[in-house]
Amino acid sequence: MNMMDKLQAVEDKYLELESLISDPSVLEDMSRWQRYNREHAGLEPIVTAYREYKQVCTGIEDDKNMLSEGIDDNEFRHMVEEELAELRARKEELDERLPILLLPRDPNDDKNVIVEIRGGVGGEEAALFAGDLFRMYSRYAEAQGWKVNIMDANPTEIGGFKEISFAVEGQGAYSKLKYESGTHRVQRVPVTESGGRIHTSAVTVAVLPEADEVDVDIRPEELRIDTYRAGGAGGQYVNKTESAIRITHLPTGIVVQCQDEKSQLKNKEKAMRVLRARVLEQAQQQQADAIAADRKSQVGSGDRSQRIRTYNFPQGRVTDHRIGLTLHKLESVLNGQLDELINALITADQAERLKKVQ
Repeated sequence: MNMMDKLQAVEDKYLELESLISDPSVLEDMSRWQRYNREHAGLEPIVTAYREYKQVCTGIEDDKNMLSEGIDDNEFRHMVEEELAELRARKEELDERLPILLLPRDPNDDKNVIVEIRGGVGGEEAALFAGDLFRMYSRYAEAQGWKVNIMDANPTEIGGFKEISFAVEGQGAYSKLKYESGTHRVQRVPVTESGGRIHTSAVTVAVLPEADEVDVDIRPEELRIDTYRAGGAGGQYVNKTESAIRITHLPTGIVVQCQDEKSQLKNKEKAMRVLRARVLEQAQQQQADAIAADRKSQVGSGDRSQRIRTYNFPQGRVTDHRIGLTLHKLESVLNGQLDELINALITADQAERLKKVQ
């Protein structure tokens, strides 16, 4: 099946879904209606571009025919020639865009995410940079109109995090943040360094698509739930009640904990969200390496040599080693202006996938 046949098949499916969405029998079944509606919305960008492509091709043929028949009016002929040039340029753009639109979508792209940041090599300085990355992602999420909700955090006394996990909720969160998984390296003079020497530290980031309850089947008998008293940095602010929760998933050995909320019930709800995401990720890794990389492959050992990106403070630059992109915009990036980096990664990913299908 060539590209035009595939596009026509997509438009046919789109029209079929359009009919189903307005079918009274479907409207009575809300889950079916929502499923069809989501599928219809997912096809809309492809169909819109395909319909424009057909109009552009028709316009090109019409203009070529007029010019071949001869136009006596110079001004009108010039206008037709200009329009033909514009249509040909637009056709070239659509010729590039349509194959990308036809690429199979990652089924997780529309999901919310759980982000886990851990200080790796570098001790206190790595923990401080983990805090910088958390603030960077929080600001990026805010600019996208997404909501950030801390799930669990292990803060240090000077303002960093040994580890922090948080949920990001919003349209397309995973489709953009999934490129942030890996080891992030920072080169700077630590606040704890009196000699002014530049240190290199590493922080690991794992981005997991949040699993719905229907995605994974976790039975109560598969869980061991322990409660304990939550404490702040250095053991301060210890609660008198056992509100903190630790959940162990016995079949996989996955352990999650949450002590961020004062309510044991809320901590349990948050811990279960993280657990479902981790169990789903592990299951997907076992089923197909192509879906949602396993955390070990995402973040390696936390060693500085396994890096995806370096943040160099003395030079004010950020380098993404996967695509060889360097931006001298360190301050802007740490303030959450990640669009240039993430868009470049999306483009590179699309180019790689196009090579595989062509």
